[in-house]
Amino acid sequence: MKGWTAAGAALATIPLTVLATGTPAHADGPTARGACGTGTYELEAERDDGRIEVSADLDRLAPGSRWTVVVKHDGQRVARVTRTADREGDIDVDLDRPDTRGADVFRLKATAANGTRCVATVTVR
Repeated sequence: MKGWTAAGAALATIPLTVLATGTPAHADGPTARGACGTGTYELEAERDDGRIEVSADLDRLAPGSRWTVVVKHDGQRVARVTRTADREGDIDVDLDRPDTRGADVFRLKATAANGTRCVATVTVR
């Protein structure tokens, strides 16, 4: 009976091992998250092939609300867009930036037409 229990335990761990090693890793760059009015924001920056992929996401906003999103890279504005939140209340801004020498600092400022504002900063070292 002990042999059966040991074999069963060994078999039971196989699927867990496969799931643990088969699941892709989440982005390994810095991420800032927080509240933004009635919704949330996420600013993420990740190195990829000598560049940095930057993602600024606003979620759970009021559908149809208008927002101006500004992204700065090392103090210089690299994006300024005005978008309307979709039916799910989401706005996504994705950028591909050069990986500059030293630390790269990205700053998000999102401002709603009603004046609601949220700010976030991440640093890629």
